[in-house]
Amino acid sequence: MKDINECRDRLRGIFNITVTPFDAQGDIDFAALRENIERVIGLGYDGILIGGTYGEFPVMSLAERRELFSEVMDCVQDRIPVMLCSASADPREARELTALAGDLGGLPMVTAPYVSEITEGQILAYFREMAPLSKTGILVYNAPGIGITLSPALLEQLAEVPGVVGIKQGDLNPTAIDQIANRLRGKLRLFCASDLAFLGPMMAGFDGISTTNSGALPELVLATFRAVEKGDATTARDLHQLWYDYRALARQHGQPQLVKAAMALRGFKGGTVRAPLKPVSTEALAALTSVMKQLASDTRTGVTLAD
Repeated sequence: MKDINECRDRLRGIFNITVTPFDAQGDIDFAALRENIERVIGLGYDGILIGGTYGEFPVMSLAERRELFSEVMDCVQDRIPVMLCSASADPREARELTALAGDLGGLPMVTAPYVSEITEGQILAYFREMAPLSKTGILVYNAPGIGITLSPALLEQLAEVPGVVGIKQGDLNPTAIDQIANRLRGKLRLFCASDLAFLGPMMAGFDGISTTNSGALPELVLATFRAVEKGDATTARDLHQLWYDYRALARQHGQPQLVKAAMALRGFKGGTVRAPLKPVSTEALAALTSVMKQLASDTRTGVTLAD
C-alpha cells in the first residue's frame, strides 16, 4: 500500500493473525512462515497481521522484528494488505517500527504505551506523535491484555487524529461495541480483535476481524466470516458453534500455544513458542486431538488431519 488513501480503501474483511513459527533452536523459521502466509492467501483471506500479541512480539528483539517485517512484505508483494504490529514498551522502538512498517507498504498497528498511571491526555498525545511517522497511517490497537483499555470516548478523540485509519478493538464488552459501531462507523475502519466472539461486532457494523485460530482452522473460520458478510446469520451461527469445544480449549490453555499445537496436528508448520510461554501439556494435547478429530469428521468444517 502506497499511502493512507489506498490503506483505507483496502482495510476490510478477514485478516489471519499469522503465528511466528520458532524452530527447535528458537529461531524464526521463515520458510514455514512463508508457507503459512501462502496458505491463507490461497484460501482467499483479505489480509494478514504479523508480529502481534499472538505473534509473540514481546519476546523478539528489535532486529528480529525488523527482519520479520521485511521478510513478510517481500513474500506478500502487495497481494493483500498487511498489518505490522509496531507496539513496544519502549517508544523509541515503536517509532522506528512504525516508520519502517509504513515505508514497507504495511499498516503499523500501535498500542497505547503500557506504563502505569498514564493519563488519557498522554495517550492521545502519543498517538498524535505516532500517526505522522507512517505514510500509510496507523491502526490503533485497543488491547486490554496489556493493562490499558481505551474508552469509547477516547477512541472518538483518536478518530479525529490525522493518520489514524482504523481501530482494532480488543474490548468486546457489548456496550463498548455498540457505542463504537454507532459513533465511529464510516469514520474509521473497525476491526474485532478476536475470532472467539466476532459475530456480535460484525452484526453491529464492524468492517472486519483479525483471527488467530484461523492458523489452525482457516477453512472453517473463513466460511463463518463469509456467511456473516453475506447476511446469512443462521449459517454463520451454525458454523461458529461447530468449533465451540476448540474455543473452550483455547480459552483454557492459551493462544498461540493451542493454535500451534492444532496446526501441527494438521501438518501445518506453526513451530514452537518462546519462553515464558510453554507448549501445551500432554493432557491438553490429548483433549485437543480429540476435538480436532471430531472437527475432521464433519464435512462442513473443511478440516483434515495429518497422517
